[in-house]
This record gives sequence, C-alpha cells and structure tokens, in this order.
Amino acid sequence: MSQPTVALVGAGISGLTTGKMLGDYGIAYTCFEASDRIGGNWAFGNPNGHSSAYRSLHIDTSYQLSFRDYPMPESYPDFPHHSLIKEYLESYAAAFDLKGAIEFGNPVEHARPAAGGGWDIETRAGGTRRFDLLVVANGHHWDPRFPDFPGEFTGESIHSHAYIDPRTPLDLHGKRILIVGIGNSAADIAVELSSRSTENDVWLSTRSSAWVVPKYFAGTPADRYFRTVPYVPLAWQRKITQFFTPFVSGDPVKYGLPAPNHKFFEAHPTQSVELPLRLGSGDIVAKPNISRLDGATVHFEDGTAKDFDVIIYCTGYNITFPFFDPEFLSAPDNRISLYKRIFATGIDDLAFVGFAQPFPTLFPFVECQARLVAAYAAGHYRPPPAEAMHRVIAADQQRFTGHVVDRPRHTQQLDYWVYERDLRLAELPAGLRRARAQGPVPVGQAG
Repeated sequence: MSQPTVALVGAGISGLTTGKMLGDYGIAYTCFEASDRIGGNWAFGNPNGHSSAYRSLHIDTSYQLSFRDYPMPESYPDFPHHSLIKEYLESYAAAFDLKGAIEFGNPVEHARPAAGGGWDIETRAGGTRRFDLLVVANGHHWDPRFPDFPGEFTGESIHSHAYIDPRTPLDLHGKRILIVGIGNSAADIAVELSSRSTENDVWLSTRSSAWVVPKYFAGTPADRYFRTVPYVPLAWQRKITQFFTPFVSGDPVKYGLPAPNHKFFEAHPTQSVELPLRLGSGDIVAKPNISRLDGATVHFEDGTAKDFDVIIYCTGYNITFPFFDPEFLSAPDNRISLYKRIFATGIDDLAFVGFAQPFPTLFPFVECQARLVAAYAAGHYRPPPAEAMHRVIAADQQRFTGHVVDRPRHTQQLDYWVYERDLRLAELPAGLRRARAQGPVPVGQAG
C-alpha cells in the first residue's frame, strides 16, 4: 500500500504523540497548529486561546504516568508545575524531531470530504490542500461550557478557562466570590482564592457534590496504587473501592460538602489535598446547586441566598470541531460515537486522538491511541466491519460510562488500564490479522 498523505490538527499532547508514531512508520504528515508554539493546554498563556492553565496549576497525576516511550525525568517532583510539563513536551518534540512537520500559526479553517475520497483542507494561510487521511487532535478543554440558571447576575462572571491568578483577569481581593463546580480546577481555584491573604469570602456551589481523594497515600502518589485488573469484573472492583473509600478519602459531608448524589467512581473524583482542609477550617463555605440569579443575589436550592461580587464557573467544556460543518459531524451534549474512541463509523479517512476523559491519566492514553492510528495509516491495522463497530461502541459505552451519572462531563469517561490493555493485547493484533487477510483500508479513496 502506498503511504497516505496525512493532515494532523493540533500540536498539543495528542498531536505531538500522533506525529511521533506516524514518524515511526516513516509516514510524512503536516500538522496544522493555530498557535506559535507546541503544548496546547499546557502552553501557559497560549496565544491561540486554547490553554486553560492558570499560574499555579500542577498536573494531577504523578510524573511516572507520562509517555511510555519518553518518560518524564526522574528529577521532576511527583506532581510537576505546568511549566515543567511544557518543558517536557519541548524535550519530547526535540527528541523525535517533530517541529519540522508543524505549520505554526496556520489553523484548519474548514475540512470537508473531497470528491473521490480524502479531504480538502482550507487553512488560515489560504488555499485548499488535499490529504488522504485527517487526524483530529485539537483537544476538548478549550471551549468553555456555561450553565443556564434562571435569572441574571449583575456582578462580574468568568469561566475558569479565563482564570490566571488572583489579579488576572480580575482583581480578586476583598471580594465575595462564588465558585460553581467541584472538579479539580474548581478545587484549585477555590483553595487559592480562599487564602486569608486575599481577604476574600469564598463560597462553593455544587450540583452533585464529589468524593475528594488525596494525591498521596502512605507518603506515595496515590495513582501508583490505583490499577484495575482484567481478571475481576469492573463492577466488583468498583464495589471493593467504594467499601474502602470512607477510610481513604473520608465522608465529604464531615468537612462541609453536601452529600454526593452518587457513589465513588460514579463520577470523576476530585483530587485535592487542601480543599477538605479549607472547608473544615471555614475558609470556604459549600452550598448546593444554584436555583436562580437575581442581580447580585444568588439563591441556592436549600432555600438560602447570598450576595456576591464575582462568579467563577468551573463547569467544564464543550467538545467542538469548528472546522467541520455541523451537519457533517458534531458532538451535541458532548456525545460522539467513536469506535475505540478513535474512528467514526463509515468514515474511513478520519481518526480522532485524545477525545476521552481517561482515569487516571492522559499521556499514555493518547500514546496508545496514536500507536493504533499510525498502524492504521501504515496499513498494519484494519477495523472490523461497520456492524461490529456499532456493537463494540455500544458495549464500550456501557462498560465505561453505564455506571456514571448522566452529565456532559462524563460522556467520554473511561478506565485507562482496561482501555490500554484492550488495544495492546486484543485490538491491535486483531486489526493486524484483518489487514493481512483483507488488505489495508484504502484511505483517501471513495467507497
């Protein structure tokens, strides 16, 4: 099979490792990046507007859970600052000579299926270029999602995507501040703004509440202890974990949070060492969901109300593809059906990398996805027929999200350990056998 021409969207974590894997097979590609730098979400102050990194951000998983073929330096602290993650990505790009294939400052403006197969790609630089295979790796943490509460708030409000520090973009000192949400970003920002030195009055509103897990267990990063195994049903493993949860993370009600409306692992847990302390110390006041907004006053579902100067919405992101026509492909309510979270059924010349919320880690997850995509481009992997793909999509969705609360945040949830083992030991070998028996998929060709 002749090598396909490949267009790759994005030079963040997913785009970089996809480029590296394509290079391993000697497949030339062109990476289109809106920014003037690599790193995507981890490029603090990224001029493309897609970075959600705030000044104090540290990664939530320990440095050992990095790319398997290029681990983070052992000199790194357990939970590196975002500046070290960016440094690591620069080193990764240099080690595998990735920047030469990247067109910086030239985002894809429009991608449409070409007559006869492949893609017509229009970029900001102008003109249309034809590619056989399109790989989308532009991330899904850059288009802020806001809740729709009745009424109107007349104070200042921002999304956590815009938050940098207590002085940027707003002067957050001596203010009455409401944080909406209870994910990792909400916990970090609430902790930072509730420091007594800022003289703020910080409240935290949550619809579902959360189980808050420590980053360390017995002096070791907690994620080194967590690994699901293939020999025991996942439902059983969740029940065992739920039994021990009160002993590890404690009852969140005891330090001030509303009672979670779900069991442990039925929603993504929040990782924070300091949030329980700040709640238990009275520096943060927790409230249930907002019922309505009325000028400066926020009413809560428990019947209480309070006036605020600022609301910071830590309410997640939309999965958005601005370069596709919406009628061709979109993700309403953050739902998109992809085979192995990679392939859209019936579109042989399109692949996605990074469009999932893996627990506990991202780096090796996108790495194993990129390995499969590169094998596909090289003719060493072939997906099953469409009917089988649909069955697997439904089964995987039930396996990974059937037990979680029905929220846009959790539509792409999955267990990394189960997913990676499936791709490595089952899907890649099966796809290679299919490619040898039936021939590789002729990407870029109609039909």
